Formats: sequence, C-alpha cells, structure tokens
Amino acid sequence: MRHAAAKAAGAVVAGMLLTCGAVVPAEAGGTLRWEECADLESQRVRVECAELRVPMARGEGADRTATVTLALSRVPASGHRRGTLLVNPGGPGSPGRDWAAVVAERLPEELRSSYDVVGFDPRGTGASIPGVVCDPGYFVPVRPDTVPADGRAEQVLLDRAADYARACAEHTGELLDHMTTVDTADDMEDIRRALGVRRIDYLGYSYGTYLGAVYATRYPDRVRRLVLDSMVNPDLPWYEGNLAQSRALDAAARNFFDWTARHDGVYGLGTTGAQVAEHYYATREALAEEPAAGTVGPTEFEGVFLLAAYTSAYWPSLARTLSAHVVDGDPAALPAAYERFGEDVGTDPVFGGYLATECTDAPWPVDWETWREDAVKTHTEAPFIAWNNIWYNAPCRFWAGSARSWFEVDGTAVDSALLVHATEDGPTPLAGAYAMRARFPNARLVVEDGGVDHGVALSGNPCVDRALAAYLRDGTLPQAGGGADGADLTCVPLPPPEPHSPAGGSGPDTAPLRGA
Repeated sequence: MRHAAAKAAGAVVAGMLLTCGAVVPAEAGGTLRWEECADLESQRVRVECAELRVPMARGEGADRTATVTLALSRVPASGHRRGTLLVNPGGPGSPGRDWAAVVAERLPEELRSSYDVVGFDPRGTGASIPGVVCDPGYFVPVRPDTVPADGRAEQVLLDRAADYARACAEHTGELLDHMTTVDTADDMEDIRRALGVRRIDYLGYSYGTYLGAVYATRYPDRVRRLVLDSMVNPDLPWYEGNLAQSRALDAAARNFFDWTARHDGVYGLGTTGAQVAEHYYATREALAEEPAAGTVGPTEFEGVFLLAAYTSAYWPSLARTLSAHVVDGDPAALPAAYERFGEDVGTDPVFGGYLATECTDAPWPVDWETWREDAVKTHTEAPFIAWNNIWYNAPCRFWAGSARSWFEVDGTAVDSALLVHATEDGPTPLAGAYAMRARFPNARLVVEDGGVDHGVALSGNPCVDRALAAYLRDGTLPQAGGGADGADLTCVPLPPPEPHSPAGGSGPDTAPLRGA
C-alpha cells in the first residue's frame, strides 16, 4: 500500500514458494549473537542488535550460496520471559529494526517484563544487506505534476517510471526476484528458528498485517498470538487495492478539511470542509505555475499533505502550514513543511523496496490504457491523491523482476488472532478488516468506530489497549459478536486533536503508533 512521506513514515501464488500447506523445518536452537546496537538507542529500554544470514532464494534448484543478511533488534524482557513478540511497522519497503523499542516502550509493564520484543529490517531495506538501490535523483524537487495536463506531460511521467524501474534493475540485481511478501514471511520463520523459540507472537501494522497473515498461513503451528492492526485487504491484489486506497485517502483528507473548518477561528480557511478543500486545491494549482521557494511544486505539496490522510496527529501542523501560506502569505511555510515531512533523496531505498515487493507480489496491467482509464475515473471521484498513487506504482508496469500470483491468505488453521481497525482509516480501508476477519474464523475484530487514524493499538485508546493486553497476556479474546461482517468489540475513538494557535506555530506532533 502507498507510503506516507518517508521522513514521517520512518519517524507504510505461483511456483514452489507459494504452496498453501504449512512448511515446518526442523527446530533450531538460538543461534543469534546479541550485542549493543551501534546505531539504535532508547532512553527507556535496553536495545540489542544481531544479524542473521538467510538464503536469497528458496525452493528446489535455488542457489544456496546467494544470501541476504537481515538486521535485527531486541528489547529483552525486563523480568521472566514468557514469550517473544516479533513486530513489523508496515511498508513494504520500510525498515523495522527500530520498531522493537517503539513497541516495547508502549507496552504495559506486565507485558514488558514478560516479552522479548524483536524487530527486523526486512530483506532489501534498512541495514539488511544487500539493499534495494534505484535512483535517489528521482526525488529531487521540483518533480513533474502528478496530474498530467496533456499527453506530453503524461509521457514525461511514464518515461520517469520506466527509467526508475530500469535503475532498480541495474543497481539492485538478482535481489529484485526475491523480494515478495512470501520471501519475507519465510525470513520470519528463519528468525523464529534462530531465536530458538517454538512459537512466536506477532504484531503487525498496515502492510505488516498482510505479511503476518501470509506467515500465519504458511506456518500456522508456529504462531501463538497474532495481532493485525489496520489491515490490508487480502482479497485485493496491489493494483486493485491501491485504487481502493486512493478513494479512502480522499475521504480521510476530507475529514482533515472538515476538522480545519471547525477551527476556522484559528486557521481562517473557511467554515466548511469544502471551503478548506478549495484553498488546498487552489494552492496546489498555483504551485504548478510557481513552486514555493523553487522547491515545493504540486507533487511535493501532495506528499506533505498526504500525512493528513494517515493520522490526525499531523492535522494541527498541516492546517497551520496551509493557513500560514494562504492567509498570512508566509513564503517560508510550505518549504519548512517540505523540509520536515517531504520525500527527498533519502526516500529512494524505501520507495525502491516498496516497488520491489509490490511489483512482484502479483501481476500488474500491461496495457497503459487500463492505468489511464482507472486514473481518470478515480481522480474524478477522489482527486486528493488518485493520479499521484497511479504514478507511485507505475514503475511496476516496467519492472524487471518476475511477478508471482497473489498469495491466498487462509487462517483456518490459526488458533486465534486479534484484529484491530479504525472505521475512517485512509491507507487501509475498512473493507480490508472484514475481509481479513473472514479469512481467520478464529479471530476477533476490534473496531474503533469513528476513528480516523491509521494504526490504533498502543496509541492510547484504553478500550483497544485493554483488549490487546488481555490477548497477549493469556490469550483472552473479546466475546464473539459481529462475525465476518461486523465488529466483535466496538471502541470509542480518542478525541480529535486541539488546534495550534498562530502564536504556537506548528509545534511538534506526537504521532500515534502506526505503520507506513
């Protein structure tokens, strides 16, 4: 699924590999050598690091000499360890090694004392070796407007997508053929074996929900507790899923516009969401003619304000930024926001890793006319990010790696699972929660009714966090209620954020725990 801007997101069945039967290798003892981390630290918990070498390719006839070195982290249990919690923040393409400390710091003490929390940089990402490398220059501003004005502008964007795909193939090589979600799920099984534990607990956000579901399908008897938060729809391969995502992100952006309108006394952008939206789209159009400070054009602007569709934690800062630009005429407002939140050359490995997985997890349309028709239709209905999302994924049309068939998630053999979702989630629409619930008959679904944030668990909602703690503590799940098409437990969302006053500036945001 589509990432938010990389700076903020870091601070989104074929062949032998895709058989649906459980694959259970022989048990191995704990073989990891944990040491003090050279590049990770926490003020509240002790973080250790290790590396694990795994095969680059698996299956009959695979070259076993080619390997990938995974970078791992661990926050050891502060008391008697009763389990190991493997965590993933989402993506694909996002590093996850720092997520062990993030999650451990937010767990209640009773769980912190009894869990080792383990994070890892999935193959091709972060400190894992080799990494996906494509073209950092792709993100140098000002990038072309994602809404093409004519056929020539569209061809420029199409050529950029093709060039980026070729750069990934040139600089990354054979790893591109081994970056599927199934590859990473099998890496997780190697991690479990290297940890020396019979079963693991798992907490995944966003794309991490699909990763966890694939792992649980392939290794159901190796999963003790399974928590999936903000679910990818397992019924929709990436192309179809991204079209649905564009519509949901548009609805989420309108939630932001409505909230800004309710605080017109602070921001002065209008008393209705439609009026705020008019300012947003007028600003975007103006930036196409004259980028702010020569660096923030419409594409950079979209990348910054995409955060508003991910989490309400950024609403005060983004509303203040738009107000400062529109109402105050502050020429520094947009460049400052771009510097803080925007995509830049450092986005390349995350974007490349994202494509390396999504482009090979499932086939993509070959005929560009299909893409264009879907883009026009979706943009007409949901203009906030529709064309942008099309171009974000367009390199998949030119990808060098071989695409597999979409992996069919099947959780019937999984003993239990806790699923969590907010009804107004933009990056992963609510329909995905119901679809995942149908795939896991022994699961329970917790819905934050009216919640707007992507990533709910461990973000301070007491109703959600009580359900999570009970499940991780002893396996207790909410009582069965709604079944496949409804919630088993409904929670009231946290209150919306308070606006920042003009005197307070944009201030720091405290974002909820969420994936990319």
